[in-house]
Order: sequence, then structure tokens, then C-alpha cells
Amino acid sequence: MTRTAICPGSFDPVTLGHLDIISRACKLFDRIIVAVPVNPQKHFSFSVEERMGLLRTVCADAGLHNVEIDQVTGLLADYAKEKGVMVVVKGLRAVSDFEYEFQQALANKKLNPGLETMFLSTSAENMFLSSSVVKQIAGFGGDISHFVPQCILHTIRDRLCVRQPLDAGTGI
Repeated sequence: MTRTAICPGSFDPVTLGHLDIISRACKLFDRIIVAVPVNPQKHFSFSVEERMGLLRTVCADAGLHNVEIDQVTGLLADYAKEKGVMVVVKGLRAVSDFEYEFQQALANKKLNPGLETMFLSTSAENMFLSSSVVKQIAGFGGDISHFVPQCILHTIRDRLCVRQPLDAGTGI
């Protein structure tokens, strides 16, 4: 029997924190489905197809061969049932993450009683890292190279980084 888990997230954009959780989940399960949501009511910086492509690139570059990238168009609990998966893996950075994720886990359990949620605490070096932090730093033209996988850095920079205009008075 193949042990499969779903690792859901917005991945907008993919960060080193995401890669850490996916990599560690790959060691615990035979197969990981990285699930990218389709939510027309939420504004993403990258389309579903772009996020899936970035994830494929990152996972291939990291040598994670037991990962499948897929999109979720409805409820995660229904998706898991459809795929025959009984475990969701979620990463936690802080206590504030736990409160939200715990509520989600309880709702998913109510909708799909066979579904369990497993929490992995993030590595210490990624505790502060989120897609929102990457977007904020990039939006101010900051260096995001320490926060995202190198294999997709140029793509993320091209989309998110604001180039500071030259100062007309000084020429810099």
C-alpha cells in the first residue's frame, strides 16, 4: 500500500519554507500531492498554472521524485476523498499559524471523517518566512534571494520586484 499525503498551500510564490515542508513530507510518505488552490475570489500574483510550474521546477531541482503537483478547485476535504488520501501535511511557523490551521483541520475532519492533519514545525531559519513577506520585500525592491529557491528566483523577481527609478537629479 502506498502512503500518500496532500501538502496544500497557496504557494504564491513558492518559498524555501514551502520547499522545506514538502521535502520533509517526502521522507515520511511514499507520495506527496502538492495541492494548489483555484480560488477566483482571491487575488494571486501568479496564476494556478504558473504556481504549478514553479513547484514542478523547484521539486525537480531538489530531486523530489515522489511529488505530484495538482490543482484543487473545491474543498480540500472533498479533494482528499476523491484521491483516496487520508493525510494532509501542513507547515507551522508560529502559534498563530496553529490556531488557524487547527480550525481548518477540524473543519476538514467534520467534512471528511477519515482525513487526518499532520503538522510539521518549520525549520528555525524559516520561522519568519511567508509568501507575503517575500512579496513585501520584493515590492520595495529588496533582495529575495535568501527566501526563494534559486532555480525560480529570476521568475519571481521578474514578476514581483519593483525596480527603483533612477534619481533624475543625481543620476543614481
